[in-house]
Amino acid sequence: MPTKPTIAIVGLGRLGTALALQLARAGYRIAEIVSRTPASARQARPLTQTLKARSSHHQNMSLDAGLIWLCVPDRQIAVVANDLAALHIWKGKTVFHSSGALDSDTLSALRKRGASVASVHPMMTFVRGAVPTMKGITFALEGDVAAVRLARRVVRDFGARSFLIRKQNKAAYHAWGAFASPLLVAALVAAEQAARSAGVKTAEARRMMLPIVCQTFVNYAALGPAGAFSGPLVRGDTEIVRKHLQALKKVPEARAVYVALARSALRHLPVENRRQLEKVLKA
Repeated sequence: MPTKPTIAIVGLGRLGTALALQLARAGYRIAEIVSRTPASARQARPLTQTLKARSSHHQNMSLDAGLIWLCVPDRQIAVVANDLAALHIWKGKTVFHSSGALDSDTLSALRKRGASVASVHPMMTFVRGAVPTMKGITFALEGDVAAVRLARRVVRDFGARSFLIRKQNKAAYHAWGAFASPLLVAALVAAEQAARSAGVKTAEARRMMLPIVCQTFVNYAALGPAGAFSGPLVRGDTEIVRKHLQALKKVPEARAVYVALARSALRHLPVENRRQLEKVLKA
């Protein structure tokens, strides 16, 4: 097996922090963490000291690692790549970015300088205050052959899985991820709105919802979507659905979410009285 490359992380946000920690745990040496400003580089020192990595910023970075992993926001990837291309150090290096929606061509400025590039996106949520494990998750890979080969190895060292995705499918892939986490949270917020209209405070509603939400995920994993689907739509109970819609007039945003999800359920999940339910939802 070839030696594991040293790694430089550019951008120490939520994703960059999680990757740096998990890469170190997987046996990779983090040589450098590049922050945007001298002030943010100073803020990164506790982590860089833990990882025994160099803390730098755009004015004093060295980028002498074999793998450069860009963890900046999507809108900045091409800008950062174009800026870094002026360094003339890229021949033989590998560069990853981790945008779910953008493909490896966003790094074309570095590819032209001799780097092998790839998009390497983990299907995972990264929020402040939580560092999820990479073990068992899935990464979508796309890019140059050599860069994808290295990405597969890194993902395997995480104990994760990977699959190849076509450039033209990345936006749809990222939308899929949006349904799996941020829009799922948005649906739960709509549920909180419905709870408030029933006289239940938000904090209490959240506590009370957790058991049913968690059991739904357990059912979904074990039984699939059809087996996990329950409630008045499955039974074809048009009168109960009508009562739901009437009650939700007090919270129109939650009502709109209810109608959209119910219509999706009528198309893709087992329900009784489909036509009658369609009429209720249309009305």
